[in-house]
Amino acid sequence: MVAGNMRLFMKFPFLTLWRDSSQENETRPLIPKEDKDQISSICTLKDTAEVPDANLQTTEGGGLTDSFPWLPVQSSFILSDCLLKYLLVFSNLIFSVVGLVTLVLGLWGMMEKQSLAQEKIGHIGTDPMLLFVSLGLVLSLLCLLGCVGALRENKCLLQAFSGWLLLLVSIQVLAAILIFTLHGQIEGYVRSAILTAMAHYQDDLDFRFIMDEMQTGLQCCGADTYQDWEVNIYFNCSAPGVQACGVPASCCVDPQQNGTVWNSQCGLGTRLLDEFTAQSVVFLGGCLGGIIRWIERHSGVIGIVAGVLLGMQVLAMCIATHQLDKIRRRNRLLMRTGY
Repeated sequence: MVAGNMRLFMKFPFLTLWRDSSQENETRPLIPKEDKDQISSICTLKDTAEVPDANLQTTEGGGLTDSFPWLPVQSSFILSDCLLKYLLVFSNLIFSVVGLVTLVLGLWGMMEKQSLAQEKIGHIGTDPMLLFVSLGLVLSLLCLLGCVGALRENKCLLQAFSGWLLLLVSIQVLAAILIFTLHGQIEGYVRSAILTAMAHYQDDLDFRFIMDEMQTGLQCCGADTYQDWEVNIYFNCSAPGVQACGVPASCCVDPQQNGTVWNSQCGLGTRLLDEFTAQSVVFLGGCLGGIIRWIERHSGVIGIVAGVLLGMQVLAMCIATHQLDKIRRRNRLLMRTGY
């Protein structure tokens, strides 16, 4: 047997070389050490995929994600990113609709009053409908920025959204601090605004609507007292018309005659009466005190609503910042791997 093998190797010497090389390959490891270490790390990553280890997912410092971009990301992180993204989209979509409705109402009010007419365009700055237009425009544009930026994962749109939202939050916080510290001066500004609305009661439909709603809802008359209607040229006691020394019908205790018909003349001449007689016809107290009492009575609800709105804005800003960070990390990963 051995002699036969020797004659075979002498006849075909290349078999000896093939045998030597095959023996060398058998002793050589199939996988290099460095590749074996990487595969071992991959297996460790898959075995611990259910454990939220941030170090395994990091893209900074040359982690496994940089070497193996095809590795699956933990499903919990993917789900949370998806929920945060669509929460930002949904909330911005709702507020953008609110902003557009506010904008449309403001424009409708300006067109109804013909505030954009050539003879009235000079006084458009004092039009209360301009506040609705401005608020609706800012709100709708800001929310559309956030909605589109989150959907498209656009870095520029999300940065603009976060910056403007940070500015608005800062303004609101600053306004709350000023209202708390300067409430005495603010009370004077509100009094001046009420007196201005009273002076232009017949000339401006917005001022008339505001005063009528405020006096009816708060059951008040004038700024500090019903005698404040002296500032109006039609209700002034020196006025020649029938409204002299009177007040609007919205100051009356019972402005509806027989409970059905609005009696627009119920306040005529009431400021000539003594207070004891006048109190059965009109409200004697001013609306400034009524506003303060209303705020004190509903301070808890106002605080909760303000806190919720501010919290929603801060949450939206945090989500947008998280999305920006995710986009930056993904871009760095793509640049390093060349994908």
